Amino acid sequence: MLCEECRRRPATVHVTKIVNDSKTEFHLCQHCAEAKGELTLVSPVAFTFQEFLTGMLQQVPVPSQSPTVGMAIACCPNCGLSYSKIKEVGQLGCSVCYEQFKGQIQPLLRRIQGTTTHSGKAPGSQGVAIEQRRQIEALREQQRVAIGQEKYEEAAKLRDKIRSLEKELRESKGRENRL
Repeated sequence: MLCEECRRRPATVHVTKIVNDSKTEFHLCQHCAEAKGELTLVSPVAFTFQEFLTGMLQQVPVPSQSPTVGMAIACCPNCGLSYSKIKEVGQLGCSVCYEQFKGQIQPLLRRIQGTTTHSGKAPGSQGVAIEQRRQIEALREQQRVAIGQEKYEEAAKLRDKIRSLEKELRESKGRENRL
């Protein structure tokens, strides 16, 4: 097949474009494809999530509490992994690593995800129960703050809300167990 542009060289580049559900095909030679800008090199190298995370970790600025010369490098007490090894591998060793290296990891998570708290999905009816538990925890925290500020009337109202939500939660569990 000859190039559709110059009609002199063999067509070695086959371009298919779909725009607004309209499909067009071109068969071009290497030279004409380069001239029309249809020949762009796409990197064939794919990278894993660990490689992506490693690259992101290497861009995180080192906090001011980093160990100085002569001090031991902080390692996870559970798995023994150091932050430099986490940067190298692109993977945390265990759940304790999140707490141990919180200062270095939180800015990275905030940059990648926009937040540092997990907000995943919950299946079906359990989503309501999980949301109620979160609400109860938030109310308990508000209650602790109110007590600390000696706002006892506000704390009592929060206590009543907590009890009401806990009662709803128990009743909904009872209904689920009967089904």
